[in-house]
Amino acid sequence: MGLLDKCKKFQDARKAIASGYYPYFREISSEQDTEVICNGQKMLMLGSNSYLGLTTHPRVKEASIAAIRKYGSGCAGSRFLNGTLDIHLELEAELAKLVGKDAALAYPTGYQANVGCISAMVGKDEYIITDKLDHASIIDGCMLSQGTMLRYNHNDMQSLEKVLTKIKGANILIIVDGIFSMEGDIADLVGISELAEKYGANLMVDEAHSLGVMGTGGAGSADHFGLTAKTDLIMGTFSKSLASVGGFIAADDDYIHYLKHKSRALIFSASLPPASTASVLEALKIMQEEPERIANLWDITHYMLDQFKQMGYNTGTSCTPVIPLHVGDMMAAFEMWKRLGDEGVFINPVVPPAVPPSSCLIRTSFMATHTRAQLDFALEKFYRIGKELKII
Repeated sequence: MGLLDKCKKFQDARKAIASGYYPYFREISSEQDTEVICNGQKMLMLGSNSYLGLTTHPRVKEASIAAIRKYGSGCAGSRFLNGTLDIHLELEAELAKLVGKDAALAYPTGYQANVGCISAMVGKDEYIITDKLDHASIIDGCMLSQGTMLRYNHNDMQSLEKVLTKIKGANILIIVDGIFSMEGDIADLVGISELAEKYGANLMVDEAHSLGVMGTGGAGSADHFGLTAKTDLIMGTFSKSLASVGGFIAADDDYIHYLKHKSRALIFSASLPPASTASVLEALKIMQEEPERIANLWDITHYMLDQFKQMGYNTGTSCTPVIPLHVGDMMAAFEMWKRLGDEGVFINPVVPPAVPPSSCLIRTSFMATHTRAQLDFALEKFYRIGKELKII
């Protein structure tokens, strides 16, 4: 068998495409707003991570255009060499200020921020402890490090302490998502921080889904729990609340200085494009100037959680704008995805291997700019289709 023969033998996705039950790589031909044009059809978007609805904000778009006019379309090199712009430094200062740290370092993607930080920070004979539901970028960063990765049961402090007991006295980095991207629940940062202190471990929090959602001015979950000082490394992304693409690490100045010279994902990647950098800067300004966006997002979250539960949906442990609807097996998830899609509602089915075969779900996520009329339009579809498919 040749190296590439596996590609020809992989037919699962082609079979799904042929059957009409393939929910991936859908073609969107409009801006990412509360409504989109998907495969030529107008759809209500309930599958976006643009929590504050800033991807279409005129100021964000104009900032991006102005940056291209001034700096061109790219930096043609890495931050380490010729790719550091004055607006990169401005952005990093604003990010550090937002999350309450000395300094920050911007990466071209959120994935690279996690991979670049973790692989640089954890070395041989050191340990990384992760929640079993942490994001794939965290897991990949652990795999690229020279350290040993151990895992604990989701949000289970007894399980975490059991793992910590086994390696007491070693150099340990605990990494956790602030808001978990599929379950929509919040990490027990108070419990995790207490155990980190008890066992002399360091703590890193991935704020990808909590930045712009929780904390003072959208600073994230560590700020929300008053644990910024006890969180050694804060990671965040630009592709969700901040309306662009990219990611960052914020920490004490010494830690950031170390990453600047040791993080291969930073040193060997072209830097964040000018347009992306400028759009994040403008999104940060709007987020601070318009706190009502976050307040509205939470009003929507509470409304939708309440409505889904009243209908009889199982929303699991969600308490954030990420609301999963647990529907059972894979066919139920695909049937619901297709029925909702046919009626103009864009959602994301989550099936194996992302979840166990009997624990498939429909992942919904909400934006501060969704209107009550849009939400009620969707709720009518969820109720009727859920009843017809005997999910509720």
